[in-house]
Amino acid sequence: MNMTSRVRDRRTSVDDVFDDLYAQITSLNLRPGDKISEADVAAKFGVSRQPVRDAFSRLANLDLLLIRPQRATIVRRFSLREVAKARFVRAAVEAEVLRRAADIDDADGVARLDACLTDQAAAVEARDYKAFGALDYAFHEAICDVAGVDFAFEIITAEKAKVDRLCLLSLAKEDRMPQLLDDHTRIVDAIRDGDADRAVAAGMLHLTRLDETIEAIVASNAEYFDLD
Repeated sequence: MNMTSRVRDRRTSVDDVFDDLYAQITSLNLRPGDKISEADVAAKFGVSRQPVRDAFSRLANLDLLLIRPQRATIVRRFSLREVAKARFVRAAVEAEVLRRAADIDDADGVARLDACLTDQAAAVEARDYKAFGALDYAFHEAICDVAGVDFAFEIITAEKAKVDRLCLLSLAKEDRMPQLLDDHTRIVDAIRDGDADRAVAAGMLHLTRLDETIEAIVASNAEYFDLD
């Protein structure tokens, strides 16, 4: 039996429930504030409530579910404070990553970033915002690799996950993909030129793009937010 088969064999019903609900929540098939029933999920997967309860706990640890004793479990609403905190941490890490990427003369790495841009352009052309979201992850991971700090992507991913649903909602509501692709292009151009200051400036501008849409989303979908 190969390693892939052994890993697959170690999957549990908790993993299956977790993966399904995680995908539904992060893709906004389950919206902030939606109620989720342990009994309904258990029936769907043909399992007892315990693995569902364990999967719920994992999702709660990611701030995706709010488990309320004696009350319905709900998809956690956005917290503006937590969004601000996550973006603050990410900005600090990403600034250093961009500076290092620009300081390293890595032609192969730049070629990889150019390939990322090509894939993103195709998603923009197809108006496929879900694909663009996945490609955005790949782009930032590639920058970390070019910078020689692949471990930084773990931090970026953890913070990015806290706002992914909001990013996806904004992409779905507005035609923001061309603007984000333009930002990515400016970042790659700065890295190609070895201009660390310009790379960081482009990256920080990129991270502020969501600021322009949060207010509009709060106004149109206030029920998605805990206005703390």
